[in-house]
Amino acid sequence: MKAKIIILLYIGILISSCKKYEEVPNELVNPDIIYDQFDKNGTYAQWVRNDLYTYLPDGFNRIDNVVLDAATDDALASRYGSPIELLAKSGITAGTNPDDRWATSYISIRKVNIFLSKIDVVPYDAVSLKFWKAEARFIRAMNYFELLKRYGGVPLLGDQVFGLHDNLSNIPRNTFDECLQYILSECEAIKPLLRTEPVLDTFLGSITRGAAYALKSRVLLYAASPLNNPANDQNKWLAAANAAKDLINLNVYSLTPAFTSAFLNRKNSEVILAYQKGQNRTLETANAPIGFAEPNASNGYVNPSQNLVDAFPMSDGRAIDATTPTLPYDPQNPYANRDPRLGLTVFFNGASWLNRAVETFEGGLDRPGGMRLQTRSGYYMRKFLGLFGTATAYQDQTHNFPIFRYAEILLNYAEAINETGNQAEALTQLKLIRNRAGIPLGTATGYAHGFRTDLSQTEMRKAIQNERRIEMAFEEQRFWDIRRWKIAEQVGNSAVRGMKIVKQGNTFTYTPITVDQLSFAAPKMYLYAIPLKEILADPALKQNPGY
Repeated sequence: MKAKIIILLYIGILISSCKKYEEVPNELVNPDIIYDQFDKNGTYAQWVRNDLYTYLPDGFNRIDNVVLDAATDDALASRYGSPIELLAKSGITAGTNPDDRWATSYISIRKVNIFLSKIDVVPYDAVSLKFWKAEARFIRAMNYFELLKRYGGVPLLGDQVFGLHDNLSNIPRNTFDECLQYILSECEAIKPLLRTEPVLDTFLGSITRGAAYALKSRVLLYAASPLNNPANDQNKWLAAANAAKDLINLNVYSLTPAFTSAFLNRKNSEVILAYQKGQNRTLETANAPIGFAEPNASNGYVNPSQNLVDAFPMSDGRAIDATTPTLPYDPQNPYANRDPRLGLTVFFNGASWLNRAVETFEGGLDRPGGMRLQTRSGYYMRKFLGLFGTATAYQDQTHNFPIFRYAEILLNYAEAINETGNQAEALTQLKLIRNRAGIPLGTATGYAHGFRTDLSQTEMRKAIQNERRIEMAFEEQRFWDIRRWKIAEQVGNSAVRGMKIVKQGNTFTYTPITVDQLSFAAPKMYLYAIPLKEILADPALKQNPGY
């Protein structure tokens, strides 16, 4: 009976959304029960494995019901004074940070180390145990990367499991490069140990070989970027290009024909690893326009900016401010003839949702005025939501947050190969992205999918950065991209713009307005502060500059 009670307590720890694991140390859970030498079905160990997966990144409305992009020039929260503004306006400190991940990541690392040290006693299928151990090592490497991009170099613990009475007051930080090499070595070590694609439907959502390739690609791209490569070492860019190309050369992944399939269909060719959610309508009720009654009421928490909307090109691929437009942009009909991805990313005035036109004009159903939370920018977030444009009610829908998808790898490759001087190869990747988006090749001499075919390295860099911005919007890329590109002190001090829309009869007047002002304190905000309680507990842990 005592053993059963301990097991039930452990299950409660695993599934609780309110209590963090640090509140119940592993020492208080009998490992001989969880890692049971008679558990031939691996039942209890499987629960632990599933719990480890919860420490993968999940970017859906995770900070005060908004996405991390609401701390950039791409969006803002509908609620004034949201904690996300601490990130948008340089308000974080060593004691206050709504995106602090220090404790969470080290909890996951500790759990992985315990799992790896105990799992071999379980008499389960050896092949499955091999996969599980490799998956756990990936989760550990992923969490070290989550720490690295936030704080810079952090303490590396290896496989060590510290006890409650171990002295943890003299553990220094490892360097950025030491952390980088550890993550890369783990990626290389687990590649042959993970499942290879395609996997059986039973294993959809599992960490596979492709995820290790993808993590390596992202990590090396960050290492090559200006923030971490001020000398512009070309070998770092070449390493990043090769890592992305290695994944491409697996010939396993491809862009889905439909842009939305990568987010709404669990089984698709584009997603390399996703944080998979259950069938629900949570994202719709959190993010869709607010002017619908129950049971279709929504909160519209995330408000995309005019800055982001303006980044989307016309439907022929040329920028809205192109000097030689073939489809001139009309400021009073601003959503006509635009990149199809715009309407799949942002709700704008006149867009179709639940069988009516979205009304974000002053006094419209979705911007009624008064005290109710509503769009501050004239837009709502559309990306990730189900295909309910002509439906009359929400239905439960699969939602998958893309941790890695093939489009990112193409963009990683384009960025890195451009920095080595190969603009033609970079353009090839952009053409693939634009073709899937529904932007035609075109017939104009010297253009392809709206891009000039003779772009210089600098022009190509800007094109890649913009394409990454619109393709990966709301996927927790922009916030980190502007930092690694070392442009946050320009972008992060800009005005966030919206659109004021006035309706008179059947005529709309569109006027861009400023709705917020970002603030980026350079250079300190390029890294987060290590939490004060960690600094006080470990004198060998040095704080980041400026905090």
